[in-house]
Amino acid sequence: MSFFKKIQTQHFWINVFKVAFPFLILVTVISLLMNSWREIFSGDFNAVAETNFTNGKWMGFWLYKIVFSFIYGIYMTNKNMK
Repeated sequence: MSFFKKIQTQHFWINVFKVAFPFLILVTVISLLMNSWREIFSGDFNAVAETNFTNGKWMGFWLYKIVFSFIYGIYMTNKNMK
């Protein structure tokens, strides 16, 4: 089945969500640990918020992760769906 026929099915998009959502959570956790691991383990969540989310930083933080997870979900679903 071609890619364009696959994306027209509801089953394809359900599988994309099943792949992309857990991947988004994983990427978010890894990113937060890489950016703010000291603050997280010391319990200073105000510093975590300041580093990652305040002053418009939240848009950049989430935008790349959502787009990357969506593309990864489409790629993996297309690759594994027959």
